[in-house]
Amino acid sequence: MIFITAKFPVKPEYADSWPELSKAFTEATRAEPGCLWFQWSRSLDDACEYVIVEAFRDQDAGVAHVTGEHFKTAQRELPQYLSATPRIVNTTVPGTEWSLLGEFAVEG
Repeated sequence: MIFITAKFPVKPEYADSWPELSKAFTEATRAEPGCLWFQWSRSLDDACEYVIVEAFRDQDAGVAHVTGEHFKTAQRELPQYLSATPRIVNTTVPGTEWSLLGEFAVEG
């Protein structure tokens, strides 16, 4: 799978409304057949930073994502709410699901 995490620095005046501002993009991405997950979190250290964790089944699904109309719309519309260019980590890993974190195993 293609595993991606990115940090989105949102302008302070839009930080509380980012989930609504990115909602159409989020919903359209989650509906893609090759999307395994697409999840936003707000940073505990910086209230203006949102972190996306996303995964796509394979290279074809990743290409379909970045060439889709909703992605192009997000490219046009969302940067106006950002204070800087998002930073990304993008890699390919085996599997299509989350693994258990054995170091924090919960018994029972």
